[in-house]
Amino acid sequence: MVQLSLCMIVKNEEASLPQCLQSVANVVDEMIIVDTGSTDNTVTIAQNMGAKVYHFSWCNDFAVARNFGLQYAHGDWVLVLDADEVLTPAIIPQIQVAMEDEHNLVVNIIREEVGAIQSPYSLVSRLFRNHPQIRFSRPYHSMIDDSVTALLAQETHWRVISFETIAMLHYGYHPTAIASLDKYNRSKTIMEGFYRSHPHDPYVCTKLGALYLQIGETDKGIKLLKTGLKSNQASAPVLFELHYHLANAYTRQQNIEKAIKHYQSAIAQPILPLLKIGAYNNFGSLLQSEGDLENAVKLYQTAISIDSKFALVYYNLGMTYKAMGNIIEAINAYQQAIKLNPNYAFAYQNLGVVLLKIGKLPESLQAFQQAINLHEKDNPSEAQRLRQGLKQMGFSF
Repeated sequence: MVQLSLCMIVKNEEASLPQCLQSVANVVDEMIIVDTGSTDNTVTIAQNMGAKVYHFSWCNDFAVARNFGLQYAHGDWVLVLDADEVLTPAIIPQIQVAMEDEHNLVVNIIREEVGAIQSPYSLVSRLFRNHPQIRFSRPYHSMIDDSVTALLAQETHWRVISFETIAMLHYGYHPTAIASLDKYNRSKTIMEGFYRSHPHDPYVCTKLGALYLQIGETDKGIKLLKTGLKSNQASAPVLFELHYHLANAYTRQQNIEKAIKHYQSAIAQPILPLLKIGAYNNFGSLLQSEGDLENAVKLYQTAISIDSKFALVYYNLGMTYKAMGNIIEAINAYQQAIKLNPNYAFAYQNLGVVLLKIGKLPESLQAFQQAINLHEKDNPSEAQRLRQGLKQMGFSF
């Protein structure tokens, strides 16, 4: 029977580690955990849950740390997780079937980025045969892809496959998690060091370029993303990211023509449709703001046909229908957004607006009250603004 080893690197993960390990408890045959200096109960939790823990002095290089753990794996296959990730139960049968196929070398899996606003899905190479030549490279956003490419050139009988259903949930992109872990500064320092010695590598160009855009260094981000495109060495997934991030940057700069061009190029890439959701949504938002409402609706509907669980797309669709005067469709879209995300304050707020337009006063006031309640928790100034606006209309909250 095929054996599977879990390999992880951790530091101070006592809050999230139990959920992660529980998600694979009945899947893996051993758990290898590399601790890089925890000062909380991480090590004790791991050991109590049956993991073998090895200690590693952190050297500012995720690839080196991951490879340190691989040397202790005895399984035929390796599954790599981070502590803020969990395996979905539905994917387990597919994993078992994939590992039994003697031709499979790597299985790319779809990860849902819980809390991510822009791109809710990514494709990661985290399930692979325990082959001595497969090792991680790159100090940040470390991956096995470089070694796999070299191995496939030597041993052509191997195959790389991709699951098309969600296999992993990742909680590390929630804004509070990013802030608490100071991920921006850490990743920026590490990636800049790698970029200095690999100035034309398209992968680091897209990751570091996107990070610059996130922290407001827009000109640096655009320059780096364009460098990645000029390399002519990017794979389709990397090309998608380069075009997608450039489109987002040009949208913020109000360079509409260039933004449209890059959204179209991103969507044209031959990658899994789920990975394009963010591009369809953002392209729709751009066309909506430019008054091209019919094509915006088409883009939102395409996104929904790919994934019907993305609340933001329904919200944007509702806003577009409202602008078109299609109130009933707007109400339906807002209600669907709320169904998917019951804490969606702005969806309640705009639902209140359209309900008021068609004279459904009690339902409208109820929606406004729910919006105010939700805003009070996370956005008190918006709650006050909404309350004041309703007061001017003769409503008291």
